[in-house]
Amino acid sequence: MEFSAQQIAQLLSGTIEGNETVTVKNLSKIEEGQPNTLSFLSNPKYNNYIYTTDASIVIVNASLKLDKPVKPTCTLIRVANAYESFAKILEMYNQMKGTKVGIEQPSFISANVKMGESCYVGAFAYLGQNVKIGHNVKIYPNVFIGDNCEIGDNTFLFAGVKIYHECKIGKNCTIHSNTVIGSDGFGFAPNSQGETFAKVPQIGNVVIEDNVEIGSNSSIDRATLGSTILRKGVKLDNLVQIAHNVEVGENTVIAGLSGVAGSTKVGKNCMIAAQVGIVGHIRIADGVKIAGQAGVASSIEKEGEIVQGSPSFNFGDFKRSYVMFRNLPKLNDKINELTKKVNSKE
Repeated sequence: MEFSAQQIAQLLSGTIEGNETVTVKNLSKIEEGQPNTLSFLSNPKYNNYIYTTDASIVIVNASLKLDKPVKPTCTLIRVANAYESFAKILEMYNQMKGTKVGIEQPSFISANVKMGESCYVGAFAYLGQNVKIGHNVKIYPNVFIGDNCEIGDNTFLFAGVKIYHECKIGKNCTIHSNTVIGSDGFGFAPNSQGETFAKVPQIGNVVIEDNVEIGSNSSIDRATLGSTILRKGVKLDNLVQIAHNVEVGENTVIAGLSGVAGSTKVGKNCMIAAQVGIVGHIRIADGVKIAGQAGVASSIEKEGEIVQGSPSFNFGDFKRSYVMFRNLPKLNDKINELTKKVNSKE
């Protein structure tokens, strides 16, 4: 589809500088801009590309000051926030790509499945008994949905997603390829001799509320009893592990290669960076920020706390401790030098 500068400016409430009739068919990065593409500029580090890009339309901040004219083939659209405006365009572009409807064959849909309007089911998908699917749900090829699951309106399940029985997923969720939801929690009990481990049945489920996004190859384990819960607005990166009976609060974000062990409660509006490990049966307060590669071994009770290190502790204290840690070799040399001097005098 083609869009003119005038149409884009109207959508974004922007001001045009250049040819308002120029059209674009695709998107591009400003440093790799090609004719008939739309790009944006928000990071000052990339300002020099505004003079060389071949993109036909570039969305820029209204406050951007130009040192020289841009190419005559480049039309600018000035907006209050170029990054947010381009994100809005990307969302529209994504929605246009996700307009598939209908049921592809071969696929298996149980006779008692309830499905809303404008849904898409890709080839080799499997929908089990008593599954309930909302309106405009997109189920891509090779997705498995187990018995008695519920999927809310406008949710996207990309290729290879597996959802075990009894799980519930809310509205406007996106679950990326090969993520597994509802696999058994890691529950094993040693026998009286401590020689073998017996599996503890995991009979709970997973509940994912509205507006949640989960990256590819993540795993959300079902609860032993009750539910593992991701609250509204949670965002998980690729390769994230959420163990049984964990609860993640509203609008919390967790970056890749992080894991949360069983029964831990993570508050709302938390930010957990990459490669963070959190032990089980603890509580993380609202608004906590955990730096990359931290190991959280005990509860964080203070709201808004920032921690780093393994075991993790206050970020400011960590920085001061790190300065000392880096100087340990020099301190050791100094101690050895002083020891030799003392010994020589003796």
